[in-house]
Amino acid sequence: MIVRTWHGRTKLADADAYEAFMARRAGPDYGSVKGLKQLFFTRRDEGDIAHFLLVTVWNNMDAVKAFAGDDPAKAKYYPEDDQYLLEKEDCSLNHRVFFTG
Repeated sequence: MIVRTWHGRTKLADADAYEAFMARRAGPDYGSVKGLKQLFFTRRDEGDIAHFLLVTVWNNMDAVKAFAGDDPAKAKYYPEDDQYLLEKEDCSLNHRVFFTG
């Protein structure tokens, strides 16, 4: 099992619109990939910035590659992200789960 995380930041003024975009556009995209076990889109507001942390749980690295492409460490973006994100981080982090409780 693999846990994949991605972090992005928007201006607080754009955060509600980005949240709606992610639920409308990214949620169904992630959900269409075989091997996705769970998906969490999270948000934390800090001053005039909103932080978004996406946490996905996948069956295995093959499922991650089916979503992200041949380089699973490379972050995946949508064209609309340019309207919201303050920067585009290059990578997502993939962690192998070795224990669950």
